[in-house]
Amino acid sequence: MASGTLALPAWLQPLLVRARPGGDIALALGVVVLLAVLVVPLPTLLLDALLAISLTASVLVLMVALLLRRPLDFTAFPQVLLLTTLLRLALNVATTRAILTAGHEGPQSAGHVVAAFGGFLMGGDVLVGLIVFSILLIINFMVVTKGSGRIAEVAARFSLDAMPGKQMAIDADLSAGLIEEDEARRRRRELEEESAFHGAMDGAAKFVRGDAIAGLIITAINLLGGVGIGLLRHGMGIGDALTTFATLTVGDGLVSQIPALLISVAAGIVVTKAAGNDRADEAMARQLGGGWKPLALTSGAIGVLGLLPGMPMLPFLALAGGAGWLAWRGRQTAEAIAAGPPPEPAGPPAEPPVSEALRMDLLRVELGYGLLSMAAGEAPRLTEQIRGLRRTLAQEMGFVLPSVRVQDNMELPPDTYVLRVKEIEAGRGGLRPPMHLAIDPAGGVPAMAGERTTEPTFGLPALWIAEGLREEALARGCTVVDAAGVLATHLTETVREHMPDLLSYAETQKLLEELPKEHQKLVADLVPAPVGVAGVQRILQALLAERVSIRDLPTILEGVQEAYAAGGAARGFAAILGMVRARLARQLSDAARGPGGYVPLVTLSAEWEQEFAESLAGPPEDRQLAMAPSRLQAFMQRLREVFDAAAASGEAPALVCSGGIRAHVRAIVERFRPATTVLAQAEIHPRARIRTVGSL
Repeated sequence: MASGTLALPAWLQPLLVRARPGGDIALALGVVVLLAVLVVPLPTLLLDALLAISLTASVLVLMVALLLRRPLDFTAFPQVLLLTTLLRLALNVATTRAILTAGHEGPQSAGHVVAAFGGFLMGGDVLVGLIVFSILLIINFMVVTKGSGRIAEVAARFSLDAMPGKQMAIDADLSAGLIEEDEARRRRRELEEESAFHGAMDGAAKFVRGDAIAGLIITAINLLGGVGIGLLRHGMGIGDALTTFATLTVGDGLVSQIPALLISVAAGIVVTKAAGNDRADEAMARQLGGGWKPLALTSGAIGVLGLLPGMPMLPFLALAGGAGWLAWRGRQTAEAIAAGPPPEPAGPPAEPPVSEALRMDLLRVELGYGLLSMAAGEAPRLTEQIRGLRRTLAQEMGFVLPSVRVQDNMELPPDTYVLRVKEIEAGRGGLRPPMHLAIDPAGGVPAMAGERTTEPTFGLPALWIAEGLREEALARGCTVVDAAGVLATHLTETVREHMPDLLSYAETQKLLEELPKEHQKLVADLVPAPVGVAGVQRILQALLAERVSIRDLPTILEGVQEAYAAGGAARGFAAILGMVRARLARQLSDAARGPGGYVPLVTLSAEWEQEFAESLAGPPEDRQLAMAPSRLQAFMQRLREVFDAAAASGEAPALVCSGGIRAHVRAIVERFRPATTVLAQAEIHPRARIRTVGSL
């Protein structure tokens, strides 16, 4: 260890680091010291140091407030206001103790700071000093403090009133995809901080007002109590006692009231800071001196006042000359700007670009004004439901739902909503928030009090019931959904129905780019040749049309590559799609599996297989079904009978046929039974458990 170096114990070093200014221990120690000042007598040297700290802190707070760009940059101000008020009150108690116990010894008994302030203001005249000090108290209490408190109260009220609208705007931007989740979270946090800050400032303004009242009372106590103690206990004369204790009282009051006045002004500046990012000096300089005409008028008015009889001419004319010079400089600058390059000849008014008129929302939910509450507030139910829908579709179908725009439509009835896909109406319904929709699984209307309606998604009979009847409806075995859930269910089915239309070229390219690195070679072998992004998009759309998940995109691409390697491209798109579906046999079989753990099947008879095969016409790459309408009608009638019988026994089977006719059979089935799965024989996984429940 070098000579002259003091070695500190290892346990003490972390404490010293944490006790530095800004550490967690420093603030606690400071508050403890303030509380100790209230009860422990202080020597005059320490008292002078603490009074100097109080003055310095008040000046620092005022400078920070002046240079603020926005109120939220000084969120610690309410705590600073409380602590500085506590510091001044503690010093008031300490100086009062010193004045009453040792004031008879002379003006220096309460410290040099108090004596200096008292002597400076008094000027040798007790009455004048008391009057000036009273005026300072009135200025702080009646003007600055009262005005700041009122502004803080109004700002807090306006901030709380505007909070729902601002929250709705954030949620609307998030739903429309204009901002990301992180940005929305940051804006919500900033909104909460703003509301909490204005609320805290409303309460903190009471500290300043109470401090001013306490200063007035403490001053009266010091003066009356000091004079009484000097006369009765120390035998001082009335003149000596009044002069001594008045000097000490006024000095003590000034030492506390000047910092209080500075803090009050700082509070007023913070709460009067309007919207904008300019500091107070920048805003005032720009707005007061920005125009030359106000300066010119001010110069003339001040010059006239200086020429009035009895007025001191020099200061008024000096100010008039300064204002006139600034006005002249401002006019010169304005003329120079105006004399810039000549403006181009005005042409016809610019029309908005055509692209704005062509832009459309892929998904949009329009709400009547009576339903806007579902998309507003701190935790809007509809927004949460849409987020859940996006996550569910991504996990189940591998499909990333585009942003859903939620907007109001004043032309709709107040309780009506409309779902639009690419600007075209895809569904609508009516809601009765805060009522709940009760649906009887048996298909009837629940025997309860309520408003009869039709469930908008599946067209089932239902009942709008009061929120208080929810438990009773659940006890009756009904399915109960709130208004936001009804809309979300309708939106989910609409999206599932239109997923092929929503999978754009750009989204397909994004899916390919986001594949893991180990699959990028596979993408490179297919894109841009021989398939390209458009070819992959068509394959994915065909799968989504039958509600087949595209989450296993690598397997789908492997199937496309295998089809091209085997010459499937020459046989047309149906052959490529069939190869891809065969690759997805495990997934397709799992999706068709029923609650019994097996795949229920309805097989297509050999007669129908042959008739479908013989009805195909056209080249191999573009085969078309040319079956007689009477036979198509007979096929659909027989299909309906078989599947109705299977449904009566509790089964939801898949129809199995050969791969060559699967696409054509599916095209017929989807027109009257869109939820029925149609599988080729090669699309049933060898290890899947199957059970034939019917034949067609």
